[in-house]
Amino acid sequence: MSAESGERRPARRLLPYIPLIDRYIAVRTLRPFALSLSVVLAALLLERVLRLFDLLALKGGPYAVVIELAASLIPYYLGLALPAAFFLSVFLAVAGMGDDNELDALLAGGWSITRLSRPFFAIGIAFSFLSLFLFGFLQPYTRYAYSAVLYTATNAAWDAHVQPATFVDARQGMTLYADSVDISGRTLKGVFVRKKTPNGEQVTTAPAGYLVLSDSGTRVNLYLENGTALENREDGRPYVVHFSGLRSAVNLLSGVHPFRPRGDSERELTLFELRSALGDPKSTVSPKRLASEFHGRIVRTLSLPILPLVAVPLAMAAKRRRRTSGMIIAALLLLAYHHILQLGESLADIGRIPAVPALWVPFALFTIFGVWLFRNSRERPGDNPMTHAVDWMLELIAAIGRPFKRLRRKAAT
Repeated sequence: MSAESGERRPARRLLPYIPLIDRYIAVRTLRPFALSLSVVLAALLLERVLRLFDLLALKGGPYAVVIELAASLIPYYLGLALPAAFFLSVFLAVAGMGDDNELDALLAGGWSITRLSRPFFAIGIAFSFLSLFLFGFLQPYTRYAYSAVLYTATNAAWDAHVQPATFVDARQGMTLYADSVDISGRTLKGVFVRKKTPNGEQVTTAPAGYLVLSDSGTRVNLYLENGTALENREDGRPYVVHFSGLRSAVNLLSGVHPFRPRGDSERELTLFELRSALGDPKSTVSPKRLASEFHGRIVRTLSLPILPLVAVPLAMAAKRRRRTSGMIIAALLLLAYHHILQLGESLADIGRIPAVPALWVPFALFTIFGVWLFRNSRERPGDNPMTHAVDWMLELIAAIGRPFKRLRRKAAT
């Protein structure tokens, strides 16, 4: 029918059409991904936040900057948690479809493993671009911001302890004295303060006092309790005040030099800056460290689309009662690959091995292993090489648990 007869033409699609099964697999993958990423990221941040609290408590820095420091670490830990969360989400999605017999139904209906894995590879490529942005451009700035804030918090914090029975020049015409001081240098007993004022001179005494760092970390406040302040004015008349609490700013902080400019460390350079610095003979960073950092970021970014090649066969082999052993093997594979890359970066940093073979050879071997495993799973979905590894891990777990079962039986009888 023509347009005049009332036939409506279909509206143009702004986005490409995504088949229903692909959308279903993507949703089934992204739900555990969001949960696992949140858990891993929270665990990594919590560990670092506790260390920051200990450091600031030791240095006397303000605790308010912990939130700013933790926010600066999010891109770094997000880049570390992204591969683990993605690998785990693919594993759980395929294993869940196998438990619900959805995977068997799709394979019986003519869907191949390659076709079913298409959404995983698409998500992996998308995460690869995200990882490139994190590792290549965002992390260098947040790393520098973290170092700058930590430097300010620790160096502009308390750096001078009051010694007992010693007159301390607190600058700006103030002299501080205490009969006794605790081990932290902040709790004072028998306090004497002499300060020059516009009207003359002020002398303050108190049985107890406390030195507290301000929230900004730029000054120290002196709190005195139940003391007396005597001010000798220019006209010769004394002015006496008895107080239960008094606060006074004490300038005991040494001058803090501005933090160094960004770029003194290879981790603070963007991907383009790293590439430029590799050919710059005037660079302050070692060429070996620059090459190691550059190739390490590229390898970690390209590793994300490879993960489904290993996760899908492993999840197909770890059905139902094999789930625990499959998870253990998945964790071991990821940890081994991550630490091998870290070892390659360390060896390249010190010049033992050039950066290209130190990082690209493990990546090539991991890719070859994934392709070989995926091809075997495509030809024999129910009996791939990971099936025997999962069975072996299951037998090992059972062997470890047998002595405990015997002990429980004896205790029960």
